[in-house]
Amino acid sequence: MPTSTSDLKTRLAAEAAEAGFALCRVTLPAPPEGLAERLAGFTDAGWHGQMAWMEDRQSWRADPRVLWPEVRSIVMLADSYAPEVDPMAGLAHPERGIISTYARGRDYHDTVKKRLKRIARWLVAETGCELKVFVDTAPVAEKPLGQQAGLGWQGKHTNLVSREAGNWFFIGAIYTSLEIEPDTPETDHCGSCRACLDACPTDAFPAPYRLDARRCISYLTIEHKGPVAPELRAKLGNRIYGCDDCLAACPWNKFAVEARELRYAAKEDLDSPDLGALARLDDTEFRAKFSGSPIKRIGRDRFLRNVAYAIGNSGKAELRSALLPLAEDPDPTLAEAAEWALARLPEG
Repeated sequence: MPTSTSDLKTRLAAEAAEAGFALCRVTLPAPPEGLAERLAGFTDAGWHGQMAWMEDRQSWRADPRVLWPEVRSIVMLADSYAPEVDPMAGLAHPERGIISTYARGRDYHDTVKKRLKRIARWLVAETGCELKVFVDTAPVAEKPLGQQAGLGWQGKHTNLVSREAGNWFFIGAIYTSLEIEPDTPETDHCGSCRACLDACPTDAFPAPYRLDARRCISYLTIEHKGPVAPELRAKLGNRIYGCDDCLAACPWNKFAVEARELRYAAKEDLDSPDLGALARLDDTEFRAKFSGSPIKRIGRDRFLRNVAYAIGNSGKAELRSALLPLAEDPDPTLAEAAEWALARLPEG
Protein backbone atom coordinates (compact mmCIF):
# COMPACT_ATOMS: atom_id res chain seq x y z
CA MET A 1 0.00 0.00 0.00
CA PRO A 2 1.29 3.50 -0.75
CA THR A 3 2.67 5.24 2.28
CA SER A 4 3.10 8.90 3.10
CA THR A 5 6.57 10.33 3.43
CA SER A 6 7.25 11.45 6.99
CA ASP A 7 4.32 13.38 8.38
CA LEU A 8 3.31 14.78 4.98
CA LYS A 9 -0.33 13.74 5.27
CA THR A 10 -0.74 15.33 8.69
CA ARG A 11 0.82 18.55 7.47
CA LEU A 12 -1.32 18.44 4.33
CA ALA A 13 -4.47 18.28 6.43
CA ALA A 14 -3.24 21.19 8.54
CA GLU A 15 -2.46 23.23 5.42
CA ALA A 16 -5.91 22.48 4.01
CA ALA A 17 -7.58 23.62 7.23
CA GLU A 18 -5.49 26.79 7.23
CA ALA A 19 -6.61 27.47 3.66
CA GLY A 20 -10.24 27.23 4.78
CA PHE A 21 -11.25 23.72 3.76
CA ALA A 22 -13.61 21.92 6.13
CA LEU A 23 -12.40 18.42 5.24
CA CYS A 24 -9.36 16.85 3.56
CA ARG A 25 -9.15 13.20 2.58
CA VAL A 26 -7.07 11.07 0.20
CA THR A 27 -7.94 8.22 -2.15
CA LEU A 28 -6.15 6.05 -4.64
CA PRO A 29 -6.99 6.75 -8.31
CA ALA A 30 -8.81 3.45 -8.72
CA PRO A 31 -12.14 3.63 -10.57
CA PRO A 32 -15.01 4.01 -8.06
CA GLU A 33 -16.92 0.72 -7.94
CA GLY A 34 -19.86 0.59 -10.33
CA LEU A 35 -19.38 4.16 -11.54
CA ALA A 36 -19.01 3.33 -15.24
CA GLU A 37 -22.27 1.39 -15.20
CA ARG A 38 -24.12 4.15 -13.32
CA LEU A 39 -22.91 6.82 -15.75
CA ALA A 40 -23.96 4.74 -18.73
CA GLY A 41 -27.35 4.04 -17.18
CA PHE A 42 -27.90 7.74 -16.49
CA THR A 43 -27.21 8.84 -20.05
CA ASP A 44 -28.87 5.82 -21.67
CA ALA A 45 -32.08 6.73 -19.83
CA GLY A 46 -31.80 10.29 -21.14
CA TRP A 47 -31.82 11.67 -17.60
CA HIS A 48 -29.01 14.11 -18.47
CA GLY A 49 -31.37 16.12 -20.68
CA GLN A 50 -29.52 18.72 -22.75
CA MET A 51 -26.24 18.20 -20.91
CA ALA A 52 -24.47 16.54 -23.82
CA TRP A 53 -21.16 16.89 -22.04
CA MET A 54 -22.31 14.17 -19.63
CA GLU A 55 -22.02 11.70 -22.50
CA ASP A 56 -18.60 12.90 -23.56
CA ARG A 57 -15.49 11.29 -22.11
CA GLN A 58 -17.38 9.01 -19.77
CA SER A 59 -14.24 6.90 -19.50
CA TRP A 60 -12.42 9.93 -18.04
CA ARG A 61 -15.01 10.24 -15.29
CA ALA A 62 -15.16 6.53 -14.61
CA ASP A 63 -11.38 6.13 -14.25
CA PRO A 64 -9.15 9.01 -13.03
CA ARG A 65 -6.12 7.39 -14.66
CA VAL A 66 -7.62 7.93 -18.10
CA LEU A 67 -7.80 11.68 -17.44
CA TRP A 68 -4.19 11.74 -16.20
CA PRO A 69 -2.17 8.51 -16.35
CA GLU A 70 0.51 9.87 -13.99
CA VAL A 71 -1.87 10.22 -11.05
CA ARG A 72 -0.97 8.14 -8.00
CA SER A 73 -3.15 9.76 -5.32
CA ILE A 74 -6.11 12.12 -5.27
CA VAL A 75 -6.60 14.68 -2.51
CA MET A 76 -10.30 15.46 -2.07
CA LEU A 77 -11.30 18.62 -0.22
CA ALA A 78 -14.62 19.99 1.03
CA ASP A 79 -15.26 23.74 1.21
CA SER A 80 -18.33 24.62 3.27
CA TYR A 81 -20.90 27.15 2.12
CA ALA A 82 -23.47 26.35 4.80
CA PRO A 83 -26.05 29.15 5.01
CA GLU A 84 -26.51 31.22 8.14
CA VAL A 85 -30.26 31.54 7.59
CA ASP A 86 -33.03 29.20 6.45
CA PRO A 87 -32.61 28.89 2.66
CA MET A 88 -36.29 27.99 2.31
CA ALA A 89 -37.64 31.13 3.99
CA GLY A 90 -38.07 32.83 0.61
CA LEU A 91 -40.91 30.48 -0.32
CA ALA A 92 -43.18 32.57 1.90
CA HIS A 93 -42.58 35.65 -0.28
CA PRO A 94 -43.73 34.79 -3.84
CA GLU A 95 -43.12 38.34 -5.08
CA ARG A 96 -39.40 37.77 -4.51
CA GLY A 97 -37.08 35.31 -6.19
CA ILE A 98 -35.12 32.47 -4.62
CA ILE A 99 -31.54 32.01 -5.75
CA SER A 100 -29.72 28.85 -4.70
CA THR A 101 -27.52 29.45 -1.65
CA TYR A 102 -24.28 28.69 -3.48
CA ALA A 103 -24.97 31.37 -6.11
CA ARG A 104 -25.84 34.27 -3.81
CA GLY A 105 -22.20 35.30 -3.43
CA ARG A 106 -19.09 35.21 -5.58
CA ASP A 107 -18.52 32.40 -8.07
CA TYR A 108 -17.30 29.39 -6.10
CA HIS A 109 -15.15 28.16 -8.98
CA ASP A 110 -12.77 31.07 -8.51
CA THR A 111 -12.70 30.86 -4.72
CA VAL A 112 -12.21 27.11 -4.45
CA LYS A 113 -9.60 27.03 -7.22
CA LYS A 114 -7.63 29.78 -5.46
CA ARG A 115 -7.56 27.67 -2.32
CA LEU A 116 -6.63 24.53 -4.24
CA LYS A 117 -3.74 26.33 -5.90
CA ARG A 118 -2.48 27.38 -2.49
CA ILE A 119 -2.41 23.73 -1.41
CA ALA A 120 -0.86 22.76 -4.74
CA ARG A 121 1.98 25.28 -4.37
CA TRP A 122 2.65 23.96 -0.89
CA LEU A 123 2.75 20.33 -2.08
CA VAL A 124 5.11 21.16 -4.94
CA ALA A 125 7.38 23.15 -2.62
CA GLU A 126 7.46 20.29 -0.11
CA THR A 127 7.85 17.37 -2.50
CA GLY A 128 8.52 18.53 -6.05
CA CYS A 129 5.57 16.43 -7.23
CA GLU A 130 3.48 16.92 -10.34
CA LEU A 131 -0.20 17.67 -9.89
CA LYS A 132 -3.42 19.00 -11.38
CA VAL A 133 -6.30 20.82 -9.65
CA PHE A 134 -9.99 20.53 -10.54
CA VAL A 135 -13.17 22.33 -9.46
CA ASP A 136 -16.28 21.12 -11.25
CA THR A 137 -14.99 22.07 -14.71
CA ALA A 138 -13.36 18.85 -15.96
CA PRO A 139 -14.53 15.24 -16.41
CA VAL A 140 -13.87 14.36 -12.77
CA ALA A 141 -16.34 12.27 -10.75
CA GLU A 142 -16.08 14.45 -7.64
CA LYS A 143 -18.86 12.83 -5.64
CA PRO A 144 -17.90 9.15 -6.14
CA LEU A 145 -14.25 10.03 -5.55
CA GLY A 146 -15.28 12.00 -2.47
CA GLN A 147 -17.03 8.92 -1.10
CA GLN A 148 -14.06 6.75 -1.99
CA ALA A 149 -11.79 9.17 -0.11
CA GLY A 150 -14.05 9.30 2.94
CA LEU A 151 -15.33 12.87 2.61
CA GLY A 152 -18.88 11.59 2.81
CA TRP A 153 -21.34 9.37 0.98
CA GLN A 154 -23.68 10.02 -1.93
CA GLY A 155 -27.07 10.42 -0.34
CA LYS A 156 -30.41 9.51 -1.81
CA HIS A 157 -30.47 12.96 -3.46
CA THR A 158 -27.16 11.99 -5.18
CA ASN A 159 -25.24 14.78 -3.41
CA LEU A 160 -22.36 14.10 -1.07
CA VAL A 161 -23.29 14.04 2.63
CA SER A 162 -20.82 14.21 5.51
CA ARG A 163 -21.34 13.26 9.13
CA GLU A 164 -19.08 16.19 9.98
CA ALA A 165 -20.21 18.83 7.51
CA GLY A 166 -23.74 18.02 6.33
CA ASN A 167 -24.22 18.48 2.58
CA TRP A 168 -23.52 22.19 2.11
CA PHE A 169 -20.03 22.04 0.61
CA PHE A 170 -18.15 22.39 -2.64
CA ILE A 171 -15.72 19.66 -3.68
CA GLY A 172 -12.20 20.24 -4.96
CA ALA A 173 -9.73 17.64 -6.23
CA ILE A 174 -5.95 17.56 -6.52
CA TYR A 175 -4.56 14.80 -8.71
CA THR A 176 -0.94 14.22 -7.71
CA SER A 177 1.98 12.01 -8.70
CA LEU A 178 2.66 11.48 -4.99
CA GLU A 179 1.85 8.20 -3.32
CA ILE A 180 -0.08 9.13 -0.19
CA GLU A 181 -1.73 6.71 2.19
CA PRO A 182 -5.46 6.64 1.36
CA ASP A 183 -8.26 7.20 3.83
CA THR A 184 -11.08 4.73 4.44
CA PRO A 185 -14.06 5.11 2.10
CA GLU A 186 -17.28 6.33 3.70
CA THR A 187 -20.34 4.11 3.94
CA ASP A 188 -23.98 5.07 3.47
CA HIS A 189 -25.73 6.54 6.53
CA CYS A 190 -29.06 7.53 4.99
CA GLY A 191 -30.88 4.57 6.50
CA SER A 192 -34.64 4.69 5.97
CA CYS A 193 -34.72 8.50 5.73
CA ARG A 194 -36.27 9.91 2.56
CA ALA A 195 -36.57 13.57 3.57
CA CYS A 196 -34.65 14.78 0.51
CA LEU A 197 -36.78 12.72 -1.88
CA ASP A 198 -40.06 13.92 -0.38
CA ALA A 199 -38.90 17.55 -0.45
CA CYS A 200 -38.43 17.65 -4.23
CA PRO A 201 -41.16 19.86 -5.78
CA THR A 202 -40.99 18.13 -9.17
CA ASP A 203 -40.50 14.47 -8.19
CA ALA A 204 -37.13 14.42 -9.93
CA PHE A 205 -35.99 11.20 -8.22
CA PRO A 206 -37.24 8.07 -10.02
CA ALA A 207 -35.77 6.09 -7.12
CA PRO A 208 -33.44 6.74 -4.20
CA TYR A 209 -29.92 7.57 -5.45
CA ARG A 210 -31.26 8.23 -8.96
CA LEU A 211 -31.89 11.69 -10.42
CA ASP A 212 -33.73 12.54 -13.61
CA ALA A 213 -32.21 15.95 -14.33
CA ARG A 214 -34.97 16.73 -16.80
CA ARG A 215 -37.29 17.28 -13.83
CA CYS A 216 -34.74 18.88 -11.50
CA ILE A 217 -35.30 22.59 -10.84
CA SER A 218 -31.57 23.26 -10.71
CA TYR A 219 -31.20 21.78 -14.18
CA LEU A 220 -34.31 23.47 -15.54
CA THR A 221 -33.35 26.95 -14.34
CA ILE A 222 -29.63 26.74 -15.18
CA GLU A 223 -28.77 24.19 -17.85
CA HIS A 224 -32.01 23.82 -19.80
CA LYS A 225 -32.29 25.97 -22.91
CA GLY A 226 -35.65 26.92 -24.40
CA PRO A 227 -39.09 26.68 -22.80
CA VAL A 228 -39.65 24.64 -19.66
CA ALA A 229 -42.41 22.04 -20.03
CA PRO A 230 -45.75 23.66 -19.10
CA GLU A 231 -46.57 20.98 -16.53
CA LEU A 232 -43.38 21.83 -14.60
CA ARG A 233 -43.56 25.62 -14.64
CA ALA A 234 -45.92 26.01 -11.69
CA LYS A 235 -43.72 23.66 -9.67
CA LEU A 236 -40.80 26.07 -10.03
CA GLY A 237 -42.56 28.45 -7.65
CA ASN A 238 -40.34 31.49 -7.18
CA ARG A 239 -37.07 29.61 -7.64
CA ILE A 240 -35.22 31.54 -10.34
CA TYR A 241 -31.72 30.02 -10.20
CA GLY A 242 -31.14 26.58 -8.78
CA CYS A 243 -32.97 24.80 -5.97
CA ASP A 244 -31.95 23.93 -2.41
CA ASP A 245 -34.96 21.90 -1.31
CA CYS A 246 -33.35 18.46 -1.18
CA LEU A 247 -30.17 19.81 0.40
CA ALA A 248 -32.06 21.80 3.03
CA ALA A 249 -34.13 18.77 4.00
CA CYS A 250 -31.16 16.58 4.96
CA PRO A 251 -31.06 15.99 8.74
CA TRP A 252 -27.27 15.62 8.65
CA ASN A 253 -27.09 19.39 8.21
CA LYS A 254 -27.16 19.73 11.99
CA PHE A 255 -23.44 19.02 11.67
CA ALA A 256 -22.89 21.54 8.86
CA VAL A 257 -19.81 23.71 9.17
CA GLU A 258 -20.53 27.42 8.73
CA ALA A 259 -18.87 28.90 5.67
CA ARG A 260 -15.63 30.69 6.51
CA GLU A 261 -15.17 32.43 3.17
CA LEU A 262 -16.76 35.88 3.14
CA ARG A 263 -17.17 35.63 -0.61
CA TYR A 264 -19.77 32.91 -0.03
CA ALA A 265 -21.90 35.29 2.02
CA ALA A 266 -25.00 36.39 0.15
CA LYS A 267 -24.88 39.73 -1.55
CA GLU A 268 -27.66 41.81 -0.10
CA ASP A 269 -29.36 42.30 -3.47
CA LEU A 270 -29.32 38.54 -4.20
CA ASP A 271 -30.99 37.51 -0.97
CA SER A 272 -34.69 37.34 -1.96
CA PRO A 273 -34.45 39.86 -4.83
CA ASP A 274 -37.54 41.69 -6.05
CA LEU A 275 -38.94 39.93 -9.12
CA GLY A 276 -40.30 43.11 -10.67
CA ALA A 277 -36.91 44.81 -10.54
CA LEU A 278 -35.18 41.76 -12.04
CA ALA A 279 -37.68 41.60 -14.90
CA ARG A 280 -36.69 45.11 -15.97
CA LEU A 281 -32.98 44.32 -16.44
CA ASP A 282 -31.56 44.87 -19.91
CA ASP A 283 -28.49 42.94 -21.03
CA THR A 284 -26.00 45.57 -19.86
CA GLU A 285 -27.64 45.85 -16.46
CA PHE A 286 -27.80 42.07 -16.13
CA ARG A 287 -24.07 41.72 -16.85
CA ALA A 288 -23.20 44.45 -14.39
CA LYS A 289 -25.43 43.09 -11.63
CA PHE A 290 -24.13 39.55 -11.91
CA SER A 291 -20.47 40.27 -12.60
CA GLY A 292 -18.42 37.70 -10.67
CA SER A 293 -21.51 35.55 -10.10
CA PRO A 294 -22.21 32.10 -11.57
CA ILE A 295 -25.60 33.49 -12.63
CA LYS A 296 -23.95 35.54 -15.36
CA ARG A 297 -23.12 32.32 -17.24
CA ILE A 298 -26.74 31.58 -18.24
CA GLY A 299 -27.29 35.01 -19.76
CA ARG A 300 -30.03 37.58 -19.40
CA ASP A 301 -32.65 35.86 -21.58
CA ARG A 302 -32.63 32.52 -19.77
CA PHE A 303 -32.52 34.19 -16.38
CA LEU A 304 -35.47 36.43 -17.19
CA ARG A 305 -37.33 33.39 -18.54
CA ASN A 306 -37.06 32.01 -15.00
CA VAL A 307 -38.12 35.35 -13.53
CA ALA A 308 -41.18 35.42 -15.80
CA TYR A 309 -42.22 31.93 -14.65
CA ALA A 310 -41.80 33.02 -11.03
CA ILE A 311 -43.92 36.12 -11.57
CA GLY A 312 -46.58 33.95 -13.18
CA ASN A 313 -46.55 31.77 -10.07
CA SER A 314 -46.69 34.73 -7.67
CA GLY A 315 -50.37 35.62 -8.06
CA LYS A 316 -49.39 39.29 -7.74
CA ALA A 317 -51.36 41.49 -10.15
CA GLU A 318 -49.03 44.40 -9.48
CA LEU A 319 -46.24 42.54 -11.27
CA ARG A 320 -48.09 42.50 -14.61
CA SER A 321 -46.45 45.77 -15.67
CA ALA A 322 -43.01 44.18 -15.40
CA LEU A 323 -44.08 41.40 -17.78
CA LEU A 324 -45.55 43.52 -20.54
CA PRO A 325 -42.23 44.57 -22.13
CA LEU A 326 -40.95 40.98 -21.85
CA ALA A 327 -43.94 39.74 -23.86
CA GLU A 328 -42.50 41.76 -26.75
CA ASP A 329 -38.91 40.63 -26.21
CA PRO A 330 -36.94 39.51 -29.30
CA ASP A 331 -36.10 36.22 -27.59
CA PRO A 332 -39.06 33.93 -28.40
CA THR A 333 -38.65 31.76 -25.31
CA LEU A 334 -38.66 34.77 -23.01
CA ALA A 335 -41.61 36.36 -24.80
CA GLU A 336 -43.61 33.12 -24.52
CA ALA A 337 -42.73 32.80 -20.81
CA ALA A 338 -44.01 36.33 -20.22
CA GLU A 339 -47.25 35.60 -22.11
CA TRP A 340 -47.74 32.45 -20.03
CA ALA A 341 -47.18 34.41 -16.84
CA LEU A 342 -49.56 37.21 -17.84
CA ALA A 343 -52.29 34.66 -18.48
CA ARG A 344 -51.90 33.36 -14.90
CA LEU A 345 -52.01 36.71 -13.12
CA PRO A 346 -55.23 38.46 -12.11
CA GLU A 347 -56.03 41.73 -13.85
CA GLY A 348 -54.66 44.66 -11.87
